[in-house]
Amino acid sequence: MPLDMEHARFAMVEQQIRPWEVLDPRVLDTLSTLKREDFVPARHRKLAFADVALPLEHGEFMFKPVLEGRVLQSIALQATDEVLEVGTGSAFLTACLAQLARAVTSIERHADLVERARQRLEATGLTNVRVECADAFTYQPGREFDVVVITAAVCELPTHFASWVRQGGRLFVITGDSPAQEAVLLTRTAAGWQRESLFDTDVPYLYGAEPKPEFVL
Repeated sequence: MPLDMEHARFAMVEQQIRPWEVLDPRVLDTLSTLKREDFVPARHRKLAFADVALPLEHGEFMFKPVLEGRVLQSIALQATDEVLEVGTGSAFLTACLAQLARAVTSIERHADLVERARQRLEATGLTNVRVECADAFTYQPGREFDVVVITAAVCELPTHFASWVRQGGRLFVITGDSPAQEAVLLTRTAAGWQRESLFDTDVPYLYGAEPKPEFVL
């Protein structure tokens, strides 16, 4: 029996995402209208709305729907915001960001994922998003953003990531040691950084930001 995409999408929002206190109407509307199944690898299309993280090429992954909803609600995007996303992956979260913000730049280190992301985003009709092939540890945007979203965990936040955030802006990142990681929102103020603990989770690490191996005798 073919999957009823619209019914499955409705169930994803109402039975998975909303019960986890994702109540922002703009976020829920975005997740209800963007076709998540078009961003899922073809081999996993029937799992497009399942409560699981889906594997991508190169050891990357697609956030589970609940995590996508919580990220989008946590950063509280405004229609005037300019966003930098680190880790394009499937580009579904990228599309959500673009629907909620004024402009989105997303970087991805794998050229094949970049090309696929561009094709998927073009198919949505979104014109305010750009995907670049770049490594987060050498990337130099030459500008600051209102919001920066890191879509994988870091053992410790690289200091230059914070330099991408303009004053008054926010940075979403998942930090700590797996399996006890913490999603946090950092807000840059004139007096320094304000840190808000959001929720616990466990996701793979950003390439180059993994914990250092411990030496054991």
